[in-house]
Amino acid sequence: MATTYLVTGGLGFIGRYLCRELLASGHRVRVLDSVVPQVHGTRPPEAPEGTEVFRDDVRDAAAVRRALDGVEGVFHLAAEVGVGQSMYEVERYVSANDVGTAVLLQELIQRPVRRVVVASSMSVYGEGRYRDASGAPARPLARTAADAKARRWDPVGPDGRPLEPVPTDEEKPPDLASIYALTKYMQERAVLIFGQAYPVEGVALRLFNVFGPGQSLSNPYTGVLANFSSRLQNERAPLVFEDGQQRRDFVHVRDVARAFRLAMERPEAAGQVLNIGSGRSYTVCQVAELLGRALSSPLRPEILQKARSGDIRHCFADITRARRVLGYEPQFFLEDSLEEFVEWVRREDAADHSDEMTQQLEARGLVS
Repeated sequence: MATTYLVTGGLGFIGRYLCRELLASGHRVRVLDSVVPQVHGTRPPEAPEGTEVFRDDVRDAAAVRRALDGVEGVFHLAAEVGVGQSMYEVERYVSANDVGTAVLLQELIQRPVRRVVVASSMSVYGEGRYRDASGAPARPLARTAADAKARRWDPVGPDGRPLEPVPTDEEKPPDLASIYALTKYMQERAVLIFGQAYPVEGVALRLFNVFGPGQSLSNPYTGVLANFSSRLQNERAPLVFEDGQQRRDFVHVRDVARAFRLAMERPEAAGQVLNIGSGRSYTVCQVAELLGRALSSPLRPEILQKARSGDIRHCFADITRARRVLGYEPQFFLEDSLEEFVEWVRREDAADHSDEMTQQLEARGLVS
């Protein structure tokens, strides 16, 4: 039986894939999206055929009220995205992410739906999980500006000895290192608290580094892979902060879209926080080199040996819970999916704004 779902931020990168996933499953889809120029550029993408579109802001209560009419479930993806930018455009991020979520939840009091699935982020963890030389779990000391100046990139334990990064599970306590992380944690907690008080189930998906065809290549805050691609397409070396050995989990957007659908469908997902990643880790230098080879570029990454405020060293996903609760299993891995991604990149007009981003951060003392 067809169900009507609302996707806030449904014209964004992940949102468009989610709309297609839902339509392919026989559902009706409505989108609420304010079409932010930084994300969508001067030519906003078209919604998938069959999607009903409301071009409004999630902070507009009247618009949210109209969009919720007849809806049975909400996927809440509308948000500003960018760790570095959030550190100097604080009001913009708090308003769009947290006030937007508050307006949505306020309207759901009078127009309840069965379930809300919210897009959270791996950024809420701060540093990921570590263990010491004996194999015991260990909490790293916070990295300082002095560490950055001395190029001491890898966290150490209280005894000063090196630690080994391991997959991060959902039980790791949050450690919010940026304004963006703070807003994403507020979004997920607000949805889950709301779900405990009202007959509206809440689910939060902590997304790791999402990639795939369709990312905004001209938005320097959209993600590592898109940022590197725009540099290479403009015959410029990818800029890599620190020493490039920081580890991340890159998850394909199609796997993410499927995870959202499963999070809406599976009864046992109610009230859960779930990691959505690939379950694999890659260094940032490794990603730059893989992409350079795929694009047949001779350019090697430029290692900046500088740190950005709000960045963490290592964090990659333990997806055990998502496998158990959702039956989620990633199908598209970075090393097997770059050919499709590169074919799309070559067709795109990518403006490189990474220098502007770095200048904005340096001007405010957010790079050391």
